[in-house]
Amino acid sequence: MDTAVVFFSYTGRHGLLYGGGLRVLEALRLRVKDVEFTRNEIIVREGKGFKDRVTMLPRAVADGLRTHLDAVRALHVQDLAAGYGDVYLPHALDRKYPNAGREWGWQYVFPAADRPVDPRSGVMRRHHVGDQAIQRAMRQAVRDAGIAKPATPHSFRHSFATHLLESGYDIRTVQELLGNSDVSTTMIYTHVLNRGGRGVASPLDGLMRAQPANAAVNAALAAYRAAGHPQAAGL
Repeated sequence: MDTAVVFFSYTGRHGLLYGGGLRVLEALRLRVKDVEFTRNEIIVREGKGFKDRVTMLPRAVADGLRTHLDAVRALHVQDLAAGYGDVYLPHALDRKYPNAGREWGWQYVFPAADRPVDPRSGVMRRHHVGDQAIQRAMRQAVRDAGIAKPATPHSFRHSFATHLLESGYDIRTVQELLGNSDVSTTMIYTHVLNRGGRGVASPLDGLMRAQPANAAVNAALAAYRAAGHPQAAGL
């Protein structure tokens, strides 16, 4: 419940952390071309271990993300008109494709507000939002929600895995979505599923839950017999 409170307060970047299981930097480094609205997918490039993977794009954030990207595109158009609009490309792709850095598909989904000088090239360009901004937004969200427990942006990823396992999804599927190379890393999340007595429900609890239903059935049978129905004799 606590996670949901914060999640629905911040449905953009934070929605991707919880809804897609992304790490903070994976979300911040997203490029426009890696968000697939028609398939509700996100392609994570060079995650931990420098591996690519596919995870889900939550439908709950899709409309808000489209609106956000409209604003980002308008900002990109302004940058191009001012003689900027070039972003960093990995693996020296700018040498092979000199104009690719100015293309819309390569722009960051969450661009920074300023255009500092890139120390790698000396070019003034817009980078993605820094992770410190996410940390600050998370702390504020936790305070606004009145949550006393400590929480960080990575808590959304933990909740993503835990809630999928609680919903019955197999651990291999969760492992693939998280991008964990070893299933033992994903199995860490299974410990929170155990609720006293190794997650086994007490039969007394089941009996107590059944009592209201049993009482209603007995009352109905008593009324049936009192009405003098012949079929009630064997009940």
